[in-house]
Amino acid sequence: MSDKNEIRAKMRALRKNFAGEGRESADREILNSFISVFGGFDGYFIYNSFSSEARTDLIQKELLKAGKRVYLPRVEGRDMVAVLYGGGFKEGAFKISEPLGEPYSGDINVTAIPLLAVNGRGYRIGYGGGFYDRYLKDKTTLKVGLGYDFQMTDFEEEPFDVPLDYFVSEKGIKKFGKKGGGL
Repeated sequence: MSDKNEIRAKMRALRKNFAGEGRESADREILNSFISVFGGFDGYFIYNSFSSEARTDLIQKELLKAGKRVYLPRVEGRDMVAVLYGGGFKEGAFKISEPLGEPYSGDINVTAIPLLAVNGRGYRIGYGGGFYDRYLKDKTTLKVGLGYDFQMTDFEEEPFDVPLDYFVSEKGIKKFGKKGGGL
């Protein structure tokens, strides 16, 4: 078993080196799988991908084209809030584009979550800030991790970690736990 920081470093390196046509194809497969299984809902909270993360701009565009409500994350201190897409952007705390506008506190059907790694029980390793774990702990949203198949690895989760319901990669969709999420 590796320490989470070792896994973070390894996965960052693997993602950085995953480029070109293979990566473009993987991002299209993730888009197609996500839309085919989760595209029938009304509201989505989707991270703005950056660097070597699985691309979310393709998913966002497809959902907006279909008339869905798309919310994006904004960091406010130690917390993260959902803001409806469409009110403009600013550079956020981590050099990630964040939405302007009022935070939304209602229910959102599906939340797409970034990750560096995910284990077979649906627990993820993020960047270490705990923003998604804090945001998700009291939410009833479907928690869908997005990433590449090589990001599945084994590690021990921590008591405060919030598990995913699904993981979408270029190889398809993996379902975790008993919840099933109504699909």
